[in-house]
Amino acid sequence: MRILLPTPDYPPMPGGIQLLLERLVRHSRFSYEIVTLGALAGPNRASTSNGVMRAPRFGGHRSEVGVLNMLTLGRAILRRPDVVLSGHIVTGPAALAVQALLGAPVIQYLYGDELRDRPGLSRLVAQRAKASVAISSHTRRLALALGAPADSIHLILPGVDPPVAPPPEPAPRETGAAPTIITVARLEDRYKGFDVMIQALPLIRARVPHARWVVVGDGSLRDELQAMVNSRGLAECVTFAGALSDEGRDGWLDRADVFVMPSRLMPGSLGGGEGFGIVYLEAGIHRLPCVAGNVGGSVDAVIDGETGLLVDPTDHVAVANALADLLLDPPLRLRLGRAGRARAEQLSWTHMAEEIDALIERIVGAGKR
Repeated sequence: MRILLPTPDYPPMPGGIQLLLERLVRHSRFSYEIVTLGALAGPNRASTSNGVMRAPRFGGHRSEVGVLNMLTLGRAILRRPDVVLSGHIVTGPAALAVQALLGAPVIQYLYGDELRDRPGLSRLVAQRAKASVAISSHTRRLALALGAPADSIHLILPGVDPPVAPPPEPAPRETGAAPTIITVARLEDRYKGFDVMIQALPLIRARVPHARWVVVGDGSLRDELQAMVNSRGLAECVTFAGALSDEGRDGWLDRADVFVMPSRLMPGSLGGGEGFGIVYLEAGIHRLPCVAGNVGGSVDAVIDGETGLLVDPTDHVAVANALADLLLDPPLRLRLGRAGRARAEQLSWTHMAEEIDALIERIVGAGKR
């Protein structure tokens, strides 16, 4: 089975989509050829190595995506894939062209916010692809709202990397150690609720005086968020750790008590927002209970009352109360953390890849009948 995977998002660039697609390729039984954008740093020309063809970067994102679509079409004509798995809606045009010209069926991956950003393109691709993969119930509802046939949408949840070794049970807190709340996210998307967390922090500290917030990740919003923190006199209890290695991130997760990312929907009929939130599962691996928004894909990633607490992500008082409740109740924190760990162990990348492989076989088989 030969699968062509066009996507603008693929390692070494960071991000949840990049991680998902790389793990899919790694764990699949089939052979993938990836067409993606070149790294931001490196030769600015087309190159191919280890089954990955990289398009040159120039002229802005729209131009780069145009070149990516052209290279995808050219590669398909040359390689004649059995199926095209489009990794992002912006590569949908080339995927549909391959489907029309060569008869290779298209499976389109759908996440969340990209459907709000590009509703016209999303509607076109979701309605014409042979199948779509929705990463959450929220994403499935967005696809249905765009007119995708219900029987063409397949709900397949993302996975998480299993731990190298089981972490020890949380030890009793050292005397004087600050209760630690952690967020791991790129500082690029406002819907992830950084601003709400900054509003919530004084209320948290009114109940848990020495609580601190650690933010792992970097991005264009960092200066703005730091200014908000400074203007509220919170600099002493907020740490912007920046972009870290996996080991550095895991070190902070091991030392933290609660994970928070109160993602919300954005204005508009589609809303967008969190497609799923792999990071909630990553927090679960470290036995951290999660506080998340009760909307969007977070509802599939965090089970309310079992692996964490779901609250109104626009209500900083609700966010503050949920976090303070967890910090002040070690038995509850331990119970939710253990359940989060168990759920994360169930949702492996291998399991996700097996579901995608089975979907590909069904779609290709249906086309041959």
